[in-house]
Amino acid sequence: MHLAYPTVLASLLFCTGLYGVLARRNAILVLMSVELMLNAVNLNLVAFDVWLRDTLHAGQALTLFTIAIAAAEIGIGLAIVLAVYRNRGTSDIDRLRDAAEPHDPADDPHDPSGPSGAPADEPGAEEKAEATA
Repeated sequence: MHLAYPTVLASLLFCTGLYGVLARRNAILVLMSVELMLNAVNLNLVAFDVWLRDTLHAGQALTLFTIAIAAAEIGIGLAIVLAVYRNRGTSDIDRLRDAAEPHDPADDPHDPSGPSGAPADEPGAEEKAEATA
């Protein structure tokens, strides 16, 4: 068998996984896409090991390490996703990114409102700020 067949298949798998990482918003689907990319790398490692006729089978040994790393990554990744889902109620990456840090208007120098949340030019803004402080 020619080396071109497994490398083309591996490149298609890797591109599919890359599209999944870049386009998906669900954290579990992103993890599955990363696994697809790792499997494409494994396919290339084994194909080049067979093609080079390495006596040490270094490609297959590296493939075993990659499989072990992928198993650890999926275990830890799923644990993190489940913990975030229990706390936030969603696994949507965009919603998690928006809710990552609570917004404090007093820390934002570009926010036109003062510490009370009312615009600074509004009449009585200073009294509201003093009353809430």
